Amino acid sequence: MTAELVRGQNHPLSQARLEIRVSAGTPIVAGATLGDEQGRIHGVEWVAHPGAPTLPGLEVSRQAAADHRLAVDLDAMPEAVHRVSVLLALPTGVVGPTRFGTVPAPVVAVTGLDGTEVVSYTIAGLEAESAVVALELYRRQGSWKVRAIGQGYAGGLADLFTDQGLPQAHQLAGGINEAVAQGMARAVPAPPPRTDGDRSRQAAAPALGPDQGGPAPQGAPGPVPPQPTSPYGTQAPGGPGQPAPQPESPYELQTPAASGQPAPQTSYQGGTGAADPAQPAAPTSGGPINYSHPRRQNAAPPPPPPTAPPAQPGQPAQPVAGDATGWSMDERLYNQVWGMFEDLARTTAAYRSAVDFADSRMEKELDQVLSDPRSRIGGQGDAAREEAQAKHAQLVNQARAALDRDIAQLTAEAEVVEPALPPAYARWDNPVWHGYRVPTEIPMALRLGDLHLPESDRLRIPMLVRLPLERGLWIDSGPGGSLDGSFTDSHDLRRLAMETAVAHAARLLAVYPAGEFTVHVIDPAGSGAQALAPLVQTGVLAAPPAMGAAGVAEVLARLTQRVDLVQMAVRGGAPDSLPPGFDTSEQLLIVNDFPHGFDDRAVNQLRYLADEGPAVGVHLMMVADREEAAGYGPLLDPLWRSLLRLTPVPDDHLADPWVGHAWTYEPSLVPPGSQVLQQVLTQVAAARAKHW
Repeated sequence: MTAELVRGQNHPLSQARLEIRVSAGTPIVAGATLGDEQGRIHGVEWVAHPGAPTLPGLEVSRQAAADHRLAVDLDAMPEAVHRVSVLLALPTGVVGPTRFGTVPAPVVAVTGLDGTEVVSYTIAGLEAESAVVALELYRRQGSWKVRAIGQGYAGGLADLFTDQGLPQAHQLAGGINEAVAQGMARAVPAPPPRTDGDRSRQAAAPALGPDQGGPAPQGAPGPVPPQPTSPYGTQAPGGPGQPAPQPESPYELQTPAASGQPAPQTSYQGGTGAADPAQPAAPTSGGPINYSHPRRQNAAPPPPPPTAPPAQPGQPAQPVAGDATGWSMDERLYNQVWGMFEDLARTTAAYRSAVDFADSRMEKELDQVLSDPRSRIGGQGDAAREEAQAKHAQLVNQARAALDRDIAQLTAEAEVVEPALPPAYARWDNPVWHGYRVPTEIPMALRLGDLHLPESDRLRIPMLVRLPLERGLWIDSGPGGSLDGSFTDSHDLRRLAMETAVAHAARLLAVYPAGEFTVHVIDPAGSGAQALAPLVQTGVLAAPPAMGAAGVAEVLARLTQRVDLVQMAVRGGAPDSLPPGFDTSEQLLIVNDFPHGFDDRAVNQLRYLADEGPAVGVHLMMVADREEAAGYGPLLDPLWRSLLRLTPVPDDHLADPWVGHAWTYEPSLVPPGSQVLQQVLTQVAAARAKHW
């Protein structure tokens, strides 16, 4: 299973012979340096670049290209080599971009020789830099690991080599740029989107033809560059008396344009990918959908193995779990769930477009009839009105029939996919949890709940988010979080919000390997003691829940110091210099009853953790009512916007980043009376005890 790294995170390497695959939307230079224990380069002979592409155990590309494959044999490395740094740079002296901030974020992946991906890293956040240290393979206690670096240099390769202690930095950088400039005629351009080997699903078509105002067929689209923006949309949901919240994207990925149709236009706020709910849903037409993994821009993964008999003519294909492309079953299931989400969004948009067209057509026909006074006399007007209403009903019925057909097919697929999901993707009532074992690898994604639309209330699509988390979570315990207003008792809503937070935290603990995830809790008044009992009684928490102002200050100070230490180590190029015994696992802080027990310093520390923590493995989960913190005014608006808002009860505050549907979110809760949570946490606690 692939581990997607964030900056500063490391991962063990179990293979010696590897490939490092680089994918970018523009030709770039790829190279590597060999360093000693301190990361210093002893000379130009320790640098592999297009002019000298081969070193012992290392071979790089000979030209600038949009895609690269670097060969690495760790067993062939000289004993003096302890670090292998992978370098990326934009060519100089040629026409093209001069800084990474103007090109799509490069993606670097470490794979085995058979193509099995070990880790991947998207180098986001670059601006003026023209060279970057992407990854670092380093030797630690006789074994090799890989670390995501992402250290950029505005001065290009010269500054990069100087920072690594190479005396001839400027001369070597000039030689590399000259060699690349001479070979740019052979540079490989960015490849077009692949369609071979991808599972294609026929999208729902509206019940309108071109002569009825429907969309006409279009040509094939061009490539869609990856979005280097935040994975979720910006929102600032308010309580009573506040403006209505902007819907937020439940998925972190931009929907790729379907083949034969450009992607619908959406409006974004704050550069974070939030869909504007006021943007009209564009009519959609049928066409195959590219199911290549949105974050993998290199060679297409192998197609799924044929496991179902071919469909009979005139009959829909039988659904099969894992019927999507991917390097592993988990990735195929992830892509299949994303495809179901996309299909439901598409067919619903087609239905709504058809109904809107039928309404506008009927109004237009009635206006034409009533505009002539003569048609109002006798039965002529009544006949015209009945005819317009009959045409309207016919169009709506056609659209509804197409929608019902597609929903039935998706429902059949969901009934096959749901039982096949691994624990990280499964509901708590899935039997897969009864055979749960503590995993040895971090999964690709995590289920946070279910999504559905009003037109398909019985069809539930799993809401999966990628791991590690790139944003904190906010469980809204305010009264505005109830869709139908059925929860008016604030005490019950607070209890349910805390139970939701515990279910999410338990799932995170369950899907991470032993010792790779640590949970802290701040409960100043002790009001969450009942909901927190499963975490406390099984001993999976790092420490008992912190209470009172002193407990709040102590936990926040400790986690803030952790963020500072990791940031300084990474920025200083010495991530191995952290104090002995430093806990390198992902950290989660659950905060209940905010802002009770928080002073101004604690509030600022909380905002700091929300902004800077995810990049270094410190995540925040707030259980709070925004109205109770209204006294801070706009000071806390950035905090709420930085978190993904979830609700303990069904609510329609999430929007897809494609056509802006308002999706109803339902949290993933443990069934009443079930002991599955206790059983899973008991296994997690036992595995943690053995690990430590």
